[in-house]
Amino acid sequence: MTIHLKLDQKPTARPARKGFVAILSMVVLGSTLLFSNSGFAFEGLGRTASKDEVKAWDIDVRPDFVGLPKGSGSVQKGMDVWEAQCASCHGVFGESNEVFTPIVGGTTAEDIKRGRVQSLKDGSSPQRTTLMKVPTVSTLWDYINRAMPWTAPKSLSTEEVYAVTAYILNMGGIVGDDFVLSNTNIAQVQGKMPNRNGMQTNHGMWLASGKPDVKEKRCMSNCKPDAKVISYLPEYAKDAHGNLIDQNRLVGPVRGVVTVVAKAGESAAAPKVSMSSGESLFNANGCVACHGVDNKKLGPSVVAVANKYADRKDAKAYLAGKIKTGSSGVWGDMPMPAQAHLSDEDTNALSDWFLSRKK
Repeated sequence: MTIHLKLDQKPTARPARKGFVAILSMVVLGSTLLFSNSGFAFEGLGRTASKDEVKAWDIDVRPDFVGLPKGSGSVQKGMDVWEAQCASCHGVFGESNEVFTPIVGGTTAEDIKRGRVQSLKDGSSPQRTTLMKVPTVSTLWDYINRAMPWTAPKSLSTEEVYAVTAYILNMGGIVGDDFVLSNTNIAQVQGKMPNRNGMQTNHGMWLASGKPDVKEKRCMSNCKPDAKVISYLPEYAKDAHGNLIDQNRLVGPVRGVVTVVAKAGESAAAPKVSMSSGESLFNANGCVACHGVDNKKLGPSVVAVANKYADRKDAKAYLAGKIKTGSSGVWGDMPMPAQAHLSDEDTNALSDWFLSRKK
């Protein structure tokens, strides 16, 4: 922060204000000099990273393939790794929409020739897949290398990362069944990505020197009132395509609601599976993505949690609080995000169900 004082400017402030400005200027100037000194350091805090540490952290692969390690992997090898470590979340053919959005689908041979996915332009595809959107093959390689599989990131070897990338490309019709992806031919594969020409940089703030591209002016007076809902689907049409809560992915911000409509002569009761039960809440809120009932995933199993805390006098309240506010450090480095959207009734139901699984 810098304050510019004009020496030829006549003072107009009252004496008290002049004194305050002078003191403020001295404080700001002093702090600026203090923190701008390149030799300044907090004693005993931190250390310089070693070359090995920097090398271990510096794993990103750029679109120009800087950072890409030498190696190779075949489509056949990729299929083996996929079926063992990827298919449970992404489907056998990369088409699953159950846990994450699909990886494969929505691209054509013409898209590969053109380098622009037509269905992104005309909206003809009901859902966007990874291969429809991603313009660079390096993005696939880099993300798989650093983040997959979800339950054990960074556990794949370099050959396995090449192989899984090759298999995804194969499922998308970009490379053949006998293809071997390597650091020497990946640039040629980039030339076949279906949406390689789909990037654009003509955004107002893409460059630091750019200008905002928002043209509208904020309303400050005589503004329009809030929008009003003038039509909506009738109650009987809610489950026209089935119960919405059963159609949402386990991972993501969207949570469906129970839309089962009671038949004539029946009371408008809850669906067959009561959503007040801990197990139903466990499934409906995506807990199963990180926690197995009997097996560890990203987080501990339900049984392990129950065995650890069941003997605590405040076990139910303790677990309910952890569910509500989140937790980290107890079961490893991976933090559990807060589930603040859950009601106290729901967190208590989950706690009861967890504790009932003690073995």
